[in-house]
Amino acid sequence: MQDYINENWKMLLQANDLLDFDRLWQLDTGWFEPPNRRRGGWSGVSQTSLQQSQGAPIGIFIKRQENHIYKSPRHPVRGELTFTREFHNLLCYKKYDIPTLDLIYHAERHFGKDRRAILITAELSGFVSLQDLVASWHVATAPSRQQKLAVIHAVARGVQKLHHHHMQHNCLYPKHIFIKQQENDIDVRLIDLEKTRQRWCRMSACLRDLDTLNRHSSEWSRTDRLRFLLAYMGRTNMDKGVKTLWRQLDKKRKKKSPRT
Repeated sequence: MQDYINENWKMLLQANDLLDFDRLWQLDTGWFEPPNRRRGGWSGVSQTSLQQSQGAPIGIFIKRQENHIYKSPRHPVRGELTFTREFHNLLCYKKYDIPTLDLIYHAERHFGKDRRAILITAELSGFVSLQDLVASWHVATAPSRQQKLAVIHAVARGVQKLHHHHMQHNCLYPKHIFIKQQENDIDVRLIDLEKTRQRWCRMSACLRDLDTLNRHSSEWSRTDRLRFLLAYMGRTNMDKGVKTLWRQLDKKRKKKSPRT
């Protein structure tokens, strides 16, 4: 597989001596989180900065893995490295203009029987996860109703664009949706795309992701969940379509979380 290098980042990587696979593999920056050891191998994430000749350093995340394999109908025997799968999903999101991480670098190497992959993305500077943002709504510095509605509508648009292209995130938790609030705009990014897949049936993708988001949004009020669904479906009133989808999601939530 040919190496991918984002042309907008190439010179900066080169200036920081981080354009070589072996150099990146041996880079000692410590782990951002403990390596995940499963699937017959391991997978870990490091955080570092690229120094610029002028301006502040730019944060990046370097994801490295060895023999961390995912088997699918497309790769039933040898499987595919999960970061390579995420790389292809990042390209797909970019193609459809679905908001996600800025892709910088990807490469894969074979060392005897071992398979290694490196994936680099830009740090989401100034962003906060939807999980943390919603938790802050319940403190003294809670936003105005207008600000809250703006966030709900921005997230709904991002998720709707995902499903419009028949893409299923497959892990759509609030901690995987990041928000950056600006004066006249709200930037939304979807992260953790290792499990994303494209579905023939758009409704299947919709139900899976909305069910996950609904069940893991315990900090959201019932009213906020309904506002999200209305914005997602482009409605202003609870018509038959919205009510039907709401009942489906509520039924799934009660079945999987009977005590909530």
